[in-house]
Amino acid sequence: MQTYLIDFANLLLRWLHVIAAIAWIGESIYFVMLDNGLRTPKAAEDREKGVFGEMWAVHGGGFYHNQKYATAPAKLPNDLHWSFWKAYTTWLSGFALFVILYMANPGFYLVNPNSSWAWAASMTGWQANLLALAFLLGGWVVYNELCKRISPNMDRDGLLSVAVAVMMIVVAYLSTQMFAGRAAFLLTGAVMATAMSANVFFWIIPGQRRMVKAMKAGETPNPLDGKRGKQRSVHNTYFTLPVVLLMVSNHYSFIYSHELSWVVMVLFIFAGALIRQFFVLMHAGKTQPAYPAVGIGLILLAFWVAAPSPGAGNASISGAPSQAQISGLIDQHCTQCHARQPEHAGFSAPPAGYAFDSWEDILGHQTQIQQVVASRYMPLGNITNMSDDERDIIAAWEE
Repeated sequence: MQTYLIDFANLLLRWLHVIAAIAWIGESIYFVMLDNGLRTPKAAEDREKGVFGEMWAVHGGGFYHNQKYATAPAKLPNDLHWSFWKAYTTWLSGFALFVILYMANPGFYLVNPNSSWAWAASMTGWQANLLALAFLLGGWVVYNELCKRISPNMDRDGLLSVAVAVMMIVVAYLSTQMFAGRAAFLLTGAVMATAMSANVFFWIIPGQRRMVKAMKAGETPNPLDGKRGKQRSVHNTYFTLPVVLLMVSNHYSFIYSHELSWVVMVLFIFAGALIRQFFVLMHAGKTQPAYPAVGIGLILLAFWVAAPSPGAGNASISGAPSQAQISGLIDQHCTQCHARQPEHAGFSAPPAGYAFDSWEDILGHQTQIQQVVASRYMPLGNITNMSDDERDIIAAWEE
């Protein structure tokens, strides 16, 4: 019953997380589009009352006229729309999922026993949990300090972008050395997602509150609040596409099980940012196809890097393995989880519905078994220490 309750909580949290993320990302992308799509108001009366830009749009059977004020309008309404709860809900639900799915069983999901760093490979569960938390916090601290020190007045944002890009390369490399493959990709995405939410919490919303307070008091707002909020919002929009990819990467083991997984990760991060840049510029009236072209090129490069080596697999195996060999390996490495009544405490039912209690069950999933074993997706985190020779035997299996 306890495992079932955890699974049900996982389902509800994942649902909430996805809904909140869709709402937050959708709203964020919309406002970036709106901000970049503003045009100088045509009516003299609008310009006189402080309208900085406007955009006309048609949607849902009606017309919309959006206006942005450079200064306080004549009357600021009390029911001003604020955008922050979607961001907070996305991060809180995502962190709760991480606690339930990863931190509740860190030895299985976080520890990387194949790390070339001995201390990382030998970490205990609680050490891995503490390191994961420090990784998230450290990522935000470093990113925030880069913003504050390199471009405090938003006058060196180009140099700051380069620094943040270098930071993400370092984060990708460190995560794949310290954590298991799936967790490494997830935590790298979580570093960016944490920065996004923290930008809203620590900078964007407080700055906007100070601006509103000053406007209502008839004072001139500090222009740095607006510039800083814009800076962090722009960073958030470039993080968006890479974060989404990293959060779904756990379904694709060929990405995170490769020995150069950090390179694959970096290529996807940069590809997502470049593709997002194309849309940002397009909304500002500038079409520059070089950005998506380079982004696609990076994706193709990631495909090439992650591709399996030709002929890899069963070169050392002579003859087809016997039923007893295959059945023994499945029993040793798989049935702890993949059984109708799993022995592993983390599962109330066989993952993905794959149960290998009989030879007929095993034969029915031969293709899937060979694929996930060859890609090193399974055993998950290689917790059962399946050797390369044993993987070669599974690869040479014919029936």
